[in-house]
Amino acid sequence: MLTGEEFGRLFDTFERTAFRLETLAEYDVEEERGEIARFLAGEDMGPEWDDNPWVRSMTDKGKQVSRVHVLRSPLTDYPRYELAAYPGNIKAGESIGIIDLAEQDVDGLPDHDFWLFDDCDVYRMHYTPEGRFLGGELLPADRLPAYRGYRDLALSRAVPFATYRERHH
Repeated sequence: MLTGEEFGRLFDTFERTAFRLETLAEYDVEEERGEIARFLAGEDMGPEWDDNPWVRSMTDKGKQVSRVHVLRSPLTDYPRYELAAYPGNIKAGESIGIIDLAEQDVDGLPDHDFWLFDDCDVYRMHYTPEGRFLGGELLPADRLPAYRGYRDLALSRAVPFATYRERHH
């Protein structure tokens, strides 16, 4: 499994497309803890929230970054925090869709996160039960058709983030 900087390098080395299916109700990311506390306190989140520099570092090179976030409303604090950051990701060029399982049933998606790079490398994401990232496992090539299908299903059923946000605010 790839962890830390090794996994992070994948975002520098993919050439065209990166897609993520996001499925957990909560993630435990040490670097986000202070930011989450500021968000919950209603404090200013700073300029990076207006135009995400990590996303911009990829899209400025002509790369496409997209995700579908599978969640269930009503939202707890962590998904509220994540969704509040999405406008800055979108401004930086990421395409984001939402599948709210309280609004629609979607059968056939995996119960775990993955990243699909350039339509040819799929990494299954592994987390602790509390949502701490353990690593990304490169899956064998014979699993690619299934994960391409998961991506296509997720994209076909997702509501654009702006539409979801209008409905829920």
